Amino acid sequence: MYIKKLIHEEKLKSLSKSLKQLGSKVVFTNGCFDILHVGHVRYLHQARAKGDVLLVAVNGDSSISSIKGSMRPINSLQNRLEVLAALSCIDYLVSFDTKTPEFLLELLQPDILVKGGDYKNVNDIIGKEYVESYGGNVCLLEQVPGVSTTSLIKKMKSV
Repeated sequence: MYIKKLIHEEKLKSLSKSLKQLGSKVVFTNGCFDILHVGHVRYLHQARAKGDVLLVAVNGDSSISSIKGSMRPINSLQNRLEVLAALSCIDYLVSFDTKTPEFLLELLQPDILVKGGDYKNVNDIIGKEYVESYGGNVCLLEQVPGVSTTSLIKKMKSV
């Protein structure tokens, strides 16, 4: 199932062009999505509601390890992609192994860049300047209080 939603980065520019010709408002977000939880699901549904098409960029395994440490990810990229693809709110998935997805933003040029409430200031969002440079918008969504992958891992370790 996820293969239908998975798009390779080389195709992002042509996808963007096609969607813009159709008049679709494209929303972009990214993350690890290591252990999918209610906070992720609510966030992704809210992100999709901001436009017509939601593209989610997913950190690759080496990217997560470099950001979160050698014990992460818990779930492999392939498993995370398959779980995310099961969500109806996601139209496309792309993976990346760099620390940030800025190059994907340049290829896709989304209308809206969405990030979660773990960011406190919209000015801290990587890619904000680029998205705004061509007239796109940046949006912060609220985090579900007390729900995070890190808190779930801590809870599992204590059991």
